[in-house]
Amino acid sequence: MATATKKKVLTQQQFGGVPYGNLTSLQFNFATNASGIWTDSDLTTAVVSGTVCRIGILPAGFKITGALAVISDLFTADVTCSIGILAVDGVTTQDDADYLFLNTLALSATSRTFATNTAVAPITLARDHYIIITTGGADIAAAGVMDVLVEGVLTGNP
Repeated sequence: MATATKKKVLTQQQFGGVPYGNLTSLQFNFATNASGIWTDSDLTTAVVSGTVCRIGILPAGFKITGALAVISDLFTADVTCSIGILAVDGVTTQDDADYLFLNTLALSATSRTFATNTAVAPITLARDHYIIITTGGADIAAAGVMDVLVEGVLTGNP
């Protein structure tokens, strides 16, 4: 039986050159008031189905390995969303509106849900990217709270 070894396996850098590692979890919050208005945004009306909400920025060089959506206060019935990434500078080569969660993430019940888009591989961002929530199903007309925790490695290499 043959034995094979990955090229440069002995010199492969795993932790960005720091002894304590660089795995991190970045937290982003999305909350609406009783009228469905996103409380921490420039939007002055309720969030309607199809709205793209930019809730934070992942830095260039961040290698995305997973995510967790925590809905601690449910939104309006029938509201769903997808969660993805969108380049801050408009260069669309890595944009993916449902990179982390497909449009089946229900916001109408409290839950803890790990990333549902299992058909994508981890990627290292070449540039800064917004974390985006794209709403669907129904307009938001109630108070709700969701935190999105994006896990990854700060490689320092865009």
